[in-house]
Amino acid sequence: MTDTAPLSGLLSADPRVVTAGAALFADALSAQAAPVEQVDWRPPADGTETALARVMADPRRNEANAKAVERLLSATAQLVDVRPAHEVLGIEKGTFFHAGPPIAWDRTSGPLRGALIGGMLLEGLADTPEEAERLLEKGDGITLDPCHHHRTVGPMAGVVTPSMWMFELEDTEHGGRAWCSINEGLGKVLRYGAYSSEVIERLRFMSDVVGPLLGQAVRKHGAIDIKAIIAQMLQMGDEGHNRNRAGTLMFLREILPDLIELDVPSSQVAECVRFVSGNDHFFLNLDMPACKLATDAARDIPGSTMVVTMARNGTDFGIQTAGTGDTWFTGPAQLADGLFLGSYGPDDANPDIGDSAITETGGIGGFSMAAAPAIVRFVGGAVPDALATTRRMYEITLAESRAYQIPILEFRGAPTGIDVTKVVRTGILPQINTGMAGKVAGTGQVGAGLVTPPAECFAAAIEGLAQLAPPL
Repeated sequence: MTDTAPLSGLLSADPRVVTAGAALFADALSAQAAPVEQVDWRPPADGTETALARVMADPRRNEANAKAVERLLSATAQLVDVRPAHEVLGIEKGTFFHAGPPIAWDRTSGPLRGALIGGMLLEGLADTPEEAERLLEKGDGITLDPCHHHRTVGPMAGVVTPSMWMFELEDTEHGGRAWCSINEGLGKVLRYGAYSSEVIERLRFMSDVVGPLLGQAVRKHGAIDIKAIIAQMLQMGDEGHNRNRAGTLMFLREILPDLIELDVPSSQVAECVRFVSGNDHFFLNLDMPACKLATDAARDIPGSTMVVTMARNGTDFGIQTAGTGDTWFTGPAQLADGLFLGSYGPDDANPDIGDSAITETGGIGGFSMAAAPAIVRFVGGAVPDALATTRRMYEITLAESRAYQIPILEFRGAPTGIDVTKVVRTGILPQINTGMAGKVAGTGQVGAGLVTPPAECFAAAIEGLAQLAPPL
């Protein structure tokens, strides 16, 4: 195969060899000193050929994706307040938001059931876990709704109840708002499905002390640029999903003077600071809504094939695209592969759960693992795996972030804007790093690891996009 040069120049041009498929052939040619250009080509997923051809031929696609990318990259993320969920979201007792796509009680996973039981206890709707479970199963006066349907994101089970305090972030460029609860920490916590008395007591302390003080401090300080902190934390060894140490400390440094100057007992300030500084994952619940703002800015662009949501409820994994509105495309949630705590093992783990994959959807988390090689000590693998993962994600994305850069890759922008067509054409699935919840309600966290979405999500999304594309 040669360059498309004029016929008169073909005989004098140096020949080029292009190979696709197994590397063995390319290696053999290279050993003979032949110039080889290896193309990483794979056939599209079975059954997607017709739909993929229609989507690829959509005359709106390139312009729509360019618009989606620009909106995603230009979105801002300012923390403007911390307020109770009933105040900012209008959520009433008996209504629970949860992570992932819609699901009914009878299909809920163990950790989501445990978190809902804990939510019932927290809100005083039941006196015992057994009573809470009976009421949830009966369903009278109980409403379950995805966080994403309310511009909200929740890690792991993602359960939001009326009394929880929420971070409120604003995109000043596009006018969007997004919310996320305050991070509890690791171990036996509600988001991992635990609901013991210590879990409920911690949540009440957060509502009585941490939330109100943070709200006062943020209002005193003025808007805090969360996007700028994310950009800095990537330079400092965080990736924004399972490693948030630098982000947490930078946020605390920003807000600490305002906390100290509040007209409240110093003991309460000390308790609040101790809570934030003792939780390396605290900033996760700020970078999640920041990414939610960016991807929401790219919604509702006809013809765009960019993914704007990846979320899991512990049973189903769902995605949404910029070109298909609020439609969910789902497949079975997968088990993560990683490291386990104590005596826990694979048999103890629930399939993947949580809205925190919004970080990967926005270009950080698993997509920026090269910025945080130490993450492999938490999720498994080796440092070269972290570098290879980020390089691989460039193959399925539409752009490189202008704000989020990766030092070890010569400050290359993080791979951003997952393209459904590229996923289907290459067979490369988005890489997510995640915590693992115990599959039995009440267990809590059992480990952390790496996981990908089911390929069915992307095949279904291609079909959905094809149905909306102009006829060939």
